[in-house]
Amino acid sequence: MNASLSSNNSLENDLAFDIEAVRRDFPILSQSISGHPLVYLDNGASTQKPQCVIDTVSNYYENDNANVHRGIHELSQRATDRFEAARSTVRKFINAESDAEIIFTSGTTEAINLVAHSYGLGHLSKGDEVLISAMEHHSNIVPWQLLSQQMGLELKIIPITLAGELDYPAFLELLGPKTKLLAITQLSNALGSITPLKEMIDAAHAVNAKVLVDGAQAIAHTKVDVRALDCDFYAFSGHKIFSPTGIGILYGKRELLESMPPYQSGGDMIKVVSFSGTTFNELPYKFEAGTPNIAGSIGLAAGIDYVTKLGIENIAAHEHTVLEYATEKMLAIDGLRIIGTAKDKAGVLSFEIDGVHAADLGTLLDHQGVAVRVGHHCAMPVMEFFGVSSTTRASLALYNNTADIDALVTATVKAAEMLA
Repeated sequence: MNASLSSNNSLENDLAFDIEAVRRDFPILSQSISGHPLVYLDNGASTQKPQCVIDTVSNYYENDNANVHRGIHELSQRATDRFEAARSTVRKFINAESDAEIIFTSGTTEAINLVAHSYGLGHLSKGDEVLISAMEHHSNIVPWQLLSQQMGLELKIIPITLAGELDYPAFLELLGPKTKLLAITQLSNALGSITPLKEMIDAAHAVNAKVLVDGAQAIAHTKVDVRALDCDFYAFSGHKIFSPTGIGILYGKRELLESMPPYQSGGDMIKVVSFSGTTFNELPYKFEAGTPNIAGSIGLAAGIDYVTKLGIENIAAHEHTVLEYATEKMLAIDGLRIIGTAKDKAGVLSFEIDGVHAADLGTLLDHQGVAVRVGHHCAMPVMEFFGVSSTTRASLALYNNTADIDALVTATVKAAEMLA
């Protein structure tokens, strides 16, 4: 036991930042569940919020709460300034060229649906091919299925390997003159696998296809530079990057957004309305109908500022260290199999244990204060491919440490023994 603790302490000293100081930034982590210290390992579903984000949202409601843009009174002007400053923060974070390319949405799901309906209906035709992968979240599957049914498109699926990696040679075989859109995840929520994104974008562009990237899982774990990637669209959600729920981003290249019709109508997406016709607003407002999530947008900027201060490279290094530690410790558990063993992988451990149902395991882990996700993770085709109905998923964030992993291992062993 002493040797193990010594090893853990040494490992913590090698981490990229002061993990204990970081953990103190997140007030929710100080609580107990069923008499045990909370170990939060459900970050793939939603991340916790640092005190600075909580304070920022509270400050907005306490001091500046008003609707944005057309108001002439002081509160509206202050709210508008903070709202538009948040847009600039996002633009700088992902290195977009212009604030006009940053569209506020309710999240990744709405952003993908926006592209499917607006770009898809306006630019795709019967017989065109849309490529997605077998590791996609349902939010990057169903919109394209519906659009394919509506328009007579052909939806093609890029296979994955038994390691949970994208089959890149098969992807190249699927590309052709009829390929008009590639919609691809940057990081699998169910497997942790990282796709060869830049190479895929370049290959898609070589056949004149556009590329939408689902960055929901990646945005908090790796540096994103949309101009370096040269993606046409990039979508992510605030709640996956330590920010409020109900807010997300669609980045799109300006020339593409200019060519697309509005997705929803009403509110700030208009310039002039008359019964003889309507003139739509300029970017980005053309795609922001109705009252936006002002507090969420301001909170998202605060979350991004927090990540920027810590350094995304430092975060990635820290999480990689914890993932390696977790992988080694979990594989030592009898009967445990990790689903998704890609060489290029982020902080996700999906696993099953012989003879143990994931729902039962998750319940017993919760009784020991360990929060994980169980089920199909909105990735049913992945579960079908690996021949399982569900997995238990522990997903990491910047505030997780090796003590969290030790607690997970201890709780998992105890639960498995109880369920044997």
